[in-house]
Amino acid sequence: MALTFLEAWRLRAKVDLDGGSLRPWLLGIATNAARNTARAARRHEAAIARLPRDEIMPDFADELVGRIDDTERLAAARAALTTLRRSEREVFTLCVWAGLDYGGAAQALGIPVGTVRSRLARARKKLQKLTDAALSVKNREPQFGCGQVEGGRNTAARPTQEETR
Repeated sequence: MALTFLEAWRLRAKVDLDGGSLRPWLLGIATNAARNTARAARRHEAAIARLPRDEIMPDFADELVGRIDDTERLAAARAALTTLRRSEREVFTLCVWAGLDYGGAAQALGIPVGTVRSRLARARKKLQKLTDAALSVKNREPQFGCGQVEGGRNTAARPTQEETR
């Protein structure tokens, strides 16, 4: 509508006021303004479609944070692995890291399959618990003391004395 009246204002000198109603003249301007707007929109969309599509680059920050978290978790798991009993550590190493099934691990260690399963379940629980505990201690906010220091003013803020040479 704004374009219609702007165009009518621009063409006001060409209008014949004695010819009757201005409605057909305004409707003609409105029709042409709508056509021009639609044509401009089509041209704009066609021009945008001709532009080469850029590949969207993923944000590497999320991947980096994930890698840092994985590295910290792996280091905590390795440290926790050393605290397991030897029998649990052997079963865990054979089944998880070496990729053996229960039967293969049982044959390698010379123990029953049920023992392999129970030791592996126990080792996984312990590793999860120790790893989570290590990560929670590492990621905890530092605790600052609050309140007053016991002992009065003299012990809280001792004056410094310069030594004579």
